[in-house]
Parts: sequence; structure tokens; C-alpha cells
Amino acid sequence: MDKLDYQIISELRNNARQTASDISKTIHLSVSTVIERIKKMEKSGLIESYTAIIDDAKAGNAITVMMEVSMDHPRYNDEFISAVREMPNIIECYYMTGEFDFTLKICCRSSDHLEQIHNRIKDCPGVRLTRSHYILRTVKNIHSSLPEPEADKSI
Repeated sequence: MDKLDYQIISELRNNARQTASDISKTIHLSVSTVIERIKKMEKSGLIESYTAIIDDAKAGNAITVMMEVSMDHPRYNDEFISAVREMPNIIECYYMTGEFDFTLKICCRSSDHLEQIHNRIKDCPGVRLTRSHYILRTVKNIHSSLPEPEADKSI
């Protein structure tokens, strides 16, 4: 990736629906070059997909919780991961180092709904301990990170 690819990705991260023509005007490249570079990044897998970002509260999910899950033994991990993938209100799952093995991001309608999800998680074989943190407000959520391009070494 070079500086121009970083600029294109930055523009797409701000608005993935903008046209190659709009991007070309912003970063001063031809439309065909922008299209070619985007296709190359898609083909390489750098750009995995495009998506709509939903406002959870407006979609009816008033509660967002980060839940840490500790397992008795790693032999239970695959079964736990399968169960998590089947629960639509668990929107993110991370396998972690440290005291807890997994961190889950859960969006749900109410505290009663959260209790149902929590009970399903606790029912999974090997789950030893959970700890939940209610999210009061999202301060920053950029969905993916992009490292800064290396400084021009010729300067």
C-alpha cells in the first residue's frame, strides 16, 4: 500500500457509498486509477466488504453490554464459539489473553432480554465465569483501524 491507497481507504471509511469520481476529485487522481486501485484492494482482501452501520438504539436494541467469559478449559472453546455464532444479539466475539478467555459485545432490547442471553451463555459447557459491563455511551467506534503510512524516507 502506498500513500494513495491510504487516501482512498480513508475516503471509503468515511463514506463507502461515494463514487470513484468523488474520491478522484478529493485525492486528485483519475477516476480510472481510483477504480483500479479499489478493485486491487478488494481482490487482495484488504477491503473485505462494505456494510451499513446501524444505530442499535433506533433498531430496538436499547442495551449494549461487553461481557467477559472465562472457560474451564480450552477444550470447550470450539463448542462455545459455535454457540456464540448462533446468537444473533452477540455482534462481536474476541478470543483474549488474560483472566478471561472471550469478550463479547451484546446488543439487546432490555435487561430481561440480556438475562436470557446471559443464561444461554452460562449454559454453554465449560463456561466458568462471566463479568458484564454496561456501555453507557459510545465515545469512539471506527470499525477498523488503518495504520499510518510510513513517512516519505526521501525527505
